[in-house]
Amino acid sequence: DFRAAHPERFFNFGIAEKNMITAAAGMAACGMISYVATFASFASILGAEQIRTDCAYPRMPVRIIGTHSGMSMGFYGSSHHALEDLGMLRTVADLTVCCATDANHLRALLRASVDHPGAMYLRLGRGRDPEVYPEVPELEIGRAIRLREGHDLTLIATGSQVRAGLDAAAALATEGVSVRVVDMHTISPLDRQEVAAAARETGAILTLEEHNITGGLGSAVAEVLVDLPRCPFLRHGVPDRFVEVGPPAALYAAYRLDAAGVTEIARDFLAGLR
Repeated sequence: DFRAAHPERFFNFGIAEKNMITAAAGMAACGMISYVATFASFASILGAEQIRTDCAYPRMPVRIIGTHSGMSMGFYGSSHHALEDLGMLRTVADLTVCCATDANHLRALLRASVDHPGAMYLRLGRGRDPEVYPEVPELEIGRAIRLREGHDLTLIATGSQVRAGLDAAAALATEGVSVRVVDMHTISPLDRQEVAAAARETGAILTLEEHNITGGLGSAVAEVLVDLPRCPFLRHGVPDRFVEVGPPAALYAAYRLDAAGVTEIARDFLAGLR
């Protein structure tokens, strides 16, 4: 669609992701704002050096869009799953790392990205993400969005897990549990103030991510909490392992990353605190 509308601004690099990212950095060095799109596994894992050295280090306005993140590629297996990208890229200095929640949220992030300084990695799902935002939201890169208030527990979620978190919070509300839900769409720089508010104002924090629990959102939140007064905390995501091959919906259910699974995890977590 973009090629049809703007043929002079569309470049197909084929299966050459590293070269594509370096070329995008070169275009940015010539005054352009470059948007690079490919599967998240290839963008982040294959292109890690190019993102770090060619884009982030010289602060080039390159936006690397990683589609089909997490385990949403399902049957394609571990070579196409991206369960390490947040952990890898949030450690790169001067690289902004964001996760889109749904279509309207992506629209807001893309608009915000145009004038954002430096390089950016934008993590997407598979394009079938359930709606969280019925309209394009007002957002600020680096500032989380509080979607639901609560005082017993805060669910800090990102990407595909925001919808699961909201549905779990609604289910827990029927049991008398008050759950705050936060869309932590920017992983780097993390909204430390929102994490601190959750620790101060609610009884516990549970992070949700379609990512290895090592190095991603949960680890980023833990790095904030370690400097604060103690708050019960649990990370939920994919255990430190390669996931099985299968349809995405079955994988989400197996790893309890759907609404029912998140509800169970939250219920068990709170029960253990009593």
